[in-house]
Amino acid sequence: MSDSIRELLDELPSDNITVKVLRALDFVVPGEWENTVGFNKTIQVITGEEDANRVMEIGNKAIEIYNDKDNGYHKAMWWYRTLDNSDVGMATAALADKVFDRIPFFNFFDKLTPKADKLQSFDLSLKIMGELIAYSRLNGLPILNPSEFVSELQSHYSGPSRIRMAAIACIDGILPLGPDFLQKVGDILDNDDDGLENNPAFGFISNAIDTDDNKGFIKETFTQVSGWMDSLVSSVGLTPESLFEKIGGFIELSDEGLDYVAAFLDTTTNYFEHTGIQTVAAKLIQDAVEQI
Repeated sequence: MSDSIRELLDELPSDNITVKVLRALDFVVPGEWENTVGFNKTIQVITGEEDANRVMEIGNKAIEIYNDKDNGYHKAMWWYRTLDNSDVGMATAALADKVFDRIPFFNFFDKLTPKADKLQSFDLSLKIMGELIAYSRLNGLPILNPSEFVSELQSHYSGPSRIRMAAIACIDGILPLGPDFLQKVGDILDNDDDGLENNPAFGFISNAIDTDDNKGFIKETFTQVSGWMDSLVSSVGLTPESLFEKIGGFIELSDEGLDYVAAFLDTTTNYFEHTGIQTVAAKLIQDAVEQI
């Protein structure tokens, strides 16, 4: 996929398994997300403009702003795309661990392969951390502030940003880890020795955090965001079974193995990147309109 903001939006799929999953999650955050694709179409939807010349003027300004590396748009886009790519490797390892558990011959791999619950917990906590970093870069904030981020989640997160956070809770939380996923992730982070540090995404996230205790900061961020996620889950009455009812219509996997469903979705969807591109585009186009 290109680095051009025009091409990134033009190349977004109008319908694939990622889009189907996000549409299925509409019941979690009703009416929040429409799959707007295409550079010019996105400008029209965000601004309400229909005049072709005006759309072109806004588009040219948006490209100019995006290409200025002093702005945070490129950096935010990098985070949304990179975390989705690292996610595939973690999901594959989690799925392999499930297979090893069911085949006696492979039991010796238990000592070499981290348990799936740990992998999923690290994945979820690092995605939340990545969202905080991307949000900060996108808004030009020099300091990562979990409290401010949670306030933004509660008051202003909407559209692709809100559906993305809902997808983290559903696909990376409830489906693989169960309804008590927040407690489970918290316990794993509390008792982890070096598993999180060995995660492939931990290195570049640590460079962005740059604190005296990067693991502690990731845990603090998860703890603060978990309150918002708990409210979201409770407000809809989300369960693994209710999620599978919505998603199971277009994937051929049994609901007896919801952890397999979660691993399958991790390896076949890129919801973080897809909605991340739309989030960056919305902020960029609004910025372009203000600067013209």
